[in-house]
Amino acid sequence: MIKYLEFEKDVEKIDELINNYNLDESNNTLRLDKLKKEKNEILKKLYSNLDPWQKVQVSRHSDRPHTLDYVNKIFNDIIFLHGDKKYADDSAIIGGFGKINDQSTIFIGTEKGNSMETRIKHNFGMAKPEGYRKAQRFIKLAEKFNLPVITFVDTAGAFPGKDAEERGQSESIASSISVFLKAKIPTISVIIGEGGSGGAIGIATADNVLMLEHSTYSVISPEGCASILWRNTSFSQEAAKTLKLTSADCRNYKIIDKIIPEEPGGAHRNLDTQVVLVKNSIIQSMNNLKAIPIEDLVRKRKNKYLNITADI
Repeated sequence: MIKYLEFEKDVEKIDELINNYNLDESNNTLRLDKLKKEKNEILKKLYSNLDPWQKVQVSRHSDRPHTLDYVNKIFNDIIFLHGDKKYADDSAIIGGFGKINDQSTIFIGTEKGNSMETRIKHNFGMAKPEGYRKAQRFIKLAEKFNLPVITFVDTAGAFPGKDAEERGQSESIASSISVFLKAKIPTISVIIGEGGSGGAIGIATADNVLMLEHSTYSVISPEGCASILWRNTSFSQEAAKTLKLTSADCRNYKIIDKIIPEEPGGAHRNLDTQVVLVKNSIIQSMNNLKAIPIEDLVRKRKNKYLNITADI
């Protein structure tokens, strides 16, 4: 059963009516069709005018598709790779070989998990240093075989625990950014949910950054921002507005390159449709990047990130 957000009360009421009609043996088809049409109209109206805090809620929705949902539906001939060859295998970051149509690629992504068991296994998508070093390993592997890299970003941020700091969390993220900047292969990143702080940019320093319409991308979470600026997390909604974390804001400030639209109701209500939109956007980006000589691509990428604050 889908979880309703606080601004979806009208949708929840209509779904209850639809479920009651489905249980009714008389099955009034005309009434059902009218209710479904009304529901779609409400969703369209709601999701065409979400405020920043509502977008934060949608980006965090427990049913929102995660990296593995996209990987398993977009790629063929998948071979998962594990470990950083130095310390451990961080399940918060997954990756491996996969084909999009006939194009071989390497994919990397932060995975949150979709049940309590898998969320614990993947550490809720919060990577440790070995996760970012695993990502670096995959980038170097992609260079060796001249394969494009696609990353999927969905994380509240890097893991802030003592053990991660002791093993060099900041250095691992910085090194990952550096490896992505210098990589002599095309790179594409897709923000599919939360894009939180350095935990996100550690695998999102790509040639093309795509972002789902109701995802968020920010230097800090609204709660973290509120606790710093107002010393009170009750100001989280105000912080969300201040942070300019929506896809429209990020596109306006040239932090991302393209917004991938979502059907009314969000990606969690329309997985198959969303997969097609994401896949087509990735293919289009790969084709565009292939046409650019690799030395020009690397130079363009470096300039992009060195000058990203010029227009802000």
